[in-house]
Amino acid sequence: MKVLPYSGVTMNVLGSRTASTVNRVPDMGPPTKPLTNGAPVRKSMFEHVKIEHMVAGFSGGVASTLILHPLDLLKIRFAVNDGRNAIPSYAGLGNAVTTIFRQEGIKGLYKGVTPNVWGSGSAWGFYFLFYNSIKAWIQGGNTKKPLGPALHMTAAAEAGILTLIMTNPVWVVKTRLCLQFDKPSDPSKSYSGMWDAFRKIYGAEGVRGLYKGFVPGMFGVSHGALQFMTYEEMKTFYNEYRRLPIDAKLETSEYIVFAAFSKLIAAGLTYPYQVIRARLQDQHREYKGTWHCITQTWRYEGTKGFYKGIGPNLLRVVPATIITFVIHEKVSRYLISINNIL
Repeated sequence: MKVLPYSGVTMNVLGSRTASTVNRVPDMGPPTKPLTNGAPVRKSMFEHVKIEHMVAGFSGGVASTLILHPLDLLKIRFAVNDGRNAIPSYAGLGNAVTTIFRQEGIKGLYKGVTPNVWGSGSAWGFYFLFYNSIKAWIQGGNTKKPLGPALHMTAAAEAGILTLIMTNPVWVVKTRLCLQFDKPSDPSKSYSGMWDAFRKIYGAEGVRGLYKGFVPGMFGVSHGALQFMTYEEMKTFYNEYRRLPIDAKLETSEYIVFAAFSKLIAAGLTYPYQVIRARLQDQHREYKGTWHCITQTWRYEGTKGFYKGIGPNLLRVVPATIITFVIHEKVSRYLISINNIL
């Protein structure tokens, strides 16, 4: 045997280790958890929540509302005019603008803007938050996994129901402020502003008053479901055509085209529910319920009655959707990229 100095390792003349060295157990540090072959644990819905989508949606909703509120007011006034009450009647869009401006001033075109800003901002914020969270949960966190029309509609419908529950009272207040063109004899139906309207509606009609129009609003969930399904499927098809991941970033002009087209399809197919909801929320007329409103509209106005105000509505919702969707896409991507860096 030959001992090499300072090595601490006993070697034979051929350079091989002795038995005592070979049998030494190497130090592997503290024991680790044993590996398992089980299926990966699916994340909960809350782990897919990204507040960036809410902030981006709120920003888009507020911007579009501030720019286009007068058209929303005109849509509501046309929608509730059944020819049988004291609501002003207008010969057309231009006549409506000049009449309101002459009688109520520029302020008249912005009646109800405060609850509309809060309503649209919060509705779009909640909608994008819920929709993207549900969508990410269905995808299992893999944004490149296509869902298909059915699952896109499911995610959008669930998001729409949750959003409606949270925002319906704001829409009631907005509608009533938009229709406040005279001083009613009943003081409980005269509102000085958003919070005064909340207080008086709740005091006179309770929670039920704040949720008038909720049933047709539930039918309106199909509007958002159709819109988001069309929008998502067009983006997916276009990116697959370009042989890119389905979540690839698009040009602003491409977002505009897809947002406008999806909104036109959804608005054209589901507009009647908006007429019914507006009439149920109108403080100048009382209906026994949703079905009574539908039958009365059909009896006195026919099919045309269900599409009153669709002109100013399309003039408003198409650019509003473009503004909202483009701002959401840009802001959400920016915020998420900043969050990933941090």
